[in-house]
Amino acid sequence: MKHQLLAGAGRSDITPAPGTPQGGWGAQTHTRGIAADMPFYATALALARESEQFLIIEADAIGFDQEWTGRIIDEIVRLTGLPAARIRFSCSHTHSGPNTFRLANIAEGFDMAMAYLEGLPRRIAGAGWQALQSMQPVRVAAAEGSCRINGKRRVRVPDGRMVVGFDADAPADSTLRVVRLDTLDQRPLATLLHYACHPTTIAWQSRHFTPDYPGMARQVVEREIGGFCLFLQGAAADLGPRHGFTGDLAVYRTLGRQLGLAASALALPLETLPKRSRFTRVLPSGANIALYDYDSPEPEPPALSVSASMVNLPLKQFPPVEQLEAELEALRGAAARARESGDEETFRLASAQATQAGWRAGNARQYSGRTSAGWPLQAVRIGPIALVSVAGEPFSSIGRRIVEASPFAHTLFSGYSNGGFGYIPDHEAYQEGGYEIEATPFAPDAAGVLVAEAGRILAQLHAEPRTDRAI
Repeated sequence: MKHQLLAGAGRSDITPAPGTPQGGWGAQTHTRGIAADMPFYATALALARESEQFLIIEADAIGFDQEWTGRIIDEIVRLTGLPAARIRFSCSHTHSGPNTFRLANIAEGFDMAMAYLEGLPRRIAGAGWQALQSMQPVRVAAAEGSCRINGKRRVRVPDGRMVVGFDADAPADSTLRVVRLDTLDQRPLATLLHYACHPTTIAWQSRHFTPDYPGMARQVVEREIGGFCLFLQGAAADLGPRHGFTGDLAVYRTLGRQLGLAASALALPLETLPKRSRFTRVLPSGANIALYDYDSPEPEPPALSVSASMVNLPLKQFPPVEQLEAELEALRGAAARARESGDEETFRLASAQATQAGWRAGNARQYSGRTSAGWPLQAVRIGPIALVSVAGEPFSSIGRRIVEASPFAHTLFSGYSNGGFGYIPDHEAYQEGGYEIEATPFAPDAAGVLVAEAGRILAQLHAEPRTDRAI
């Protein structure tokens, strides 16, 4: 069929070697990971229709700073020939993977951390290149349901502090969304699994690398549905697993199986080529039985269009950089002395304080003297489906507001895409305080600016589905 939607999928293994430094926890007292409990992957989905192309690559990683995100995207551009505006590079945000962003905290094994990082751009780009080589016509369908492996992670403790934990009584967005792409002979090519929950199941106690629950969920979907599965992390800043902060590897596998089975139950009955029944006759039997013929009219190929922009998010005011740098150096020195002393609890506290000072100094170093920061926002339309992504870690209420205002039947809003660390809290959270508010570089109005700009882009895509956009 003319102007059919085309898609292809690809994958690269990005599993870290034993001895590579871990780095997802300030409370961690070890440096090197001992082994990978499951493989780590970069999985790609390429889409094309007429002159429009788009590439999604999702990786089992906590994330990367601007420099390494830039290197990875530059290599994807070089190998695939696609412009950066047509590339979405997303991370699952697993906290039990290798250290890819707090390099200054590495006490030993820095050479292995750098060797791992240096090899990633080509391996990640290779998944995208492979997807583009295997393009073929596809049909698409989507569904949504729910899965309760997550919940609100912001908790007020008896001494009055707002901390990271699990609030079983607070309402939380547990929406699960899936998109299935089938070849014209109705073989599953790829499934998108979209869910919002911090992958903090496996924590500082474990020396094993894990992709956390997304890796297990992806494995289950691929076993039950077929084809490749891409995990797209949602707006997870204030959402965490119902059972987390553990070193028990069985826990993340159980949560992942629950999510994977729930996603498979949604994806399996989807019909990308719906059947239409037509009564033909009655067959006499013990009971008279109505007989039908079935046909499958070819659906209109879905429109594919892309929009990318930099939204200017308002920033906080920061203390002098020199003051924060001095505080950071003092705390790193204290952490080093605590490590040498062999006192694990003293080292844990000193390491946590140094980690906190590190992001305070990093924010000031990067944003001091500025009133706003350009933040990447991207959206792609696939017929009635919209995939929206932003850098950093948006609160779940931001995702909910964007989805509720969207003109699309299915809207999948994600963070952790195309680089940049930084919580994007909702306005109300600034009154409550807590870790995310202390760590964010953004002012309270940032959420409203992001919601408005995402709404504008979605309305534009919905109104002009076939118009190519200059980026």
